[in-house]
Amino acid sequence: MTTELDAIDRQILSELTRDGRMSVTAVAEAAHISRANAYARITRLTQEGVIQRFSAIIDPEKSGLRASAYVTLNVRQDSWRELRQQLTMIPEVQHIALVGGEFDVLLLVRATDNADLRRIVFSVLQPIAGVISTRTLLIFDDVDAR
Repeated sequence: MTTELDAIDRQILSELTRDGRMSVTAVAEAAHISRANAYARITRLTQEGVIQRFSAIIDPEKSGLRASAYVTLNVRQDSWRELRQQLTMIPEVQHIALVGGEFDVLLLVRATDNADLRRIVFSVLQPIAGVISTRTLLIFDDVDAR
């Protein structure tokens, strides 16, 4: 089921994406609606799963994660469900996407340094049942486009 979003809902989502700690009063002011209306809309958007969770965005380098890479996986076609569950258990894997194209899965991996990144790829990811091959693309600079 797709939730119908109007311009005010989109404004609320934009504000909360920019600053998830923004008060309901500040969201209401930015969207030019009452606080009660903003509260009701945020509650509805959360209950309907449009807003999945509120979280902090951590600077990887400042938090000690100085090596980042996109790691692509080619996997056995029947292994996605089990593989997905295993990948979610690896703390260094910050994002998982099943994709179409030259490879099957794209991971965002953050590590303390290159030696740690190497350990994750060679000792954690490659031995997982269903993984056929990996390719590592180092990230030299991160830019949050939001």
